[in-house]
Amino acid sequence: MSSNLLRARVEGGNTPEMTNWYLKSETGPLQDVLLGPATTFGWLGEENAEYSSLVRDSLRRGYTFDRDLALKQHAEMVSAYESAGTTCHFLPEDPTTCMQVYARDSSFMTPYGAVICQMANPRRRGEYAPALHFYLENEIPIYDMISAGGFEGGDFNIIRPGVALVGYTDHRSEGVAAKQVADWFIAEGWEIKFAPIDSFYVHIDLMVCMLNEHCAAVCLETTEPDIVDWLRNMKIEIIPATFEETMALGCNVVALGNDKVLSTLGAKDLNAKMRASGFEVYDPDMTQFTRAGGGVHCMCQPLRRDAA
Repeated sequence: MSSNLLRARVEGGNTPEMTNWYLKSETGPLQDVLLGPATTFGWLGEENAEYSSLVRDSLRRGYTFDRDLALKQHAEMVSAYESAGTTCHFLPEDPTTCMQVYARDSSFMTPYGAVICQMANPRRRGEYAPALHFYLENEIPIYDMISAGGFEGGDFNIIRPGVALVGYTDHRSEGVAAKQVADWFIAEGWEIKFAPIDSFYVHIDLMVCMLNEHCAAVCLETTEPDIVDWLRNMKIEIIPATFEETMALGCNVVALGNDKVLSTLGAKDLNAKMRASGFEVYDPDMTQFTRAGGGVHCMCQPLRRDAA
């Protein structure tokens, strides 16, 4: 491992993999997860709604923020992780960044260390600082920091070890930054599939989430046919999520390993399909968070997974 914790990435590839932490997939048994603090959470107002079509929809529908309910729902999510044998870690609280509960946005983990992202929303750009503090304090190396433009962690979607979808909308994540990220991992020998999507859909993990090594939840109505074909060519079974549930963050689920999945109460159709396919599904009510534009996958950053 590089002695430089602020940039472990080796130019041109061959970066050593982490030894004290292990994360190669989105599907291996989840041992450690990074979450944001619920105590600082609050909804950004209409002046920030341009950054999320989902937030705009919630505001149009007249939904409002209930702090006590949000704390209760967050605690239920933490309990679900703990019931599955996952140790929960938390970003340091920063009262000026009320959306840091969506821990997937500000960084993402790789086999080589964490990538610090560059947020699109000016009100959220400070979230890089608590993420950076957490990784350094826990001696998790920083693989690199995105500098070419906006890019958020929900658009780096590991499908299998050494294979990833890299999404961009040219709004939350920009094509120029997606290419910067892709070039780093191509140099490491990864297969990268670009996933340009409409900004209405925010991030690629809104519509494609792995459930185990051979199965994914996918919204077929919003995912480009070439991505669906690419997944099927890898012999990945697709459990379809409806458009309605996807827009309510229902497809934004977390593989816990051993055919266990963290979902939400609102994704009733997808939950039923996953259970019929043999998955054990945890489904806490997370409406205070989904209505603010992020689901349980957006809210977590896996830190350590056993081999799938």
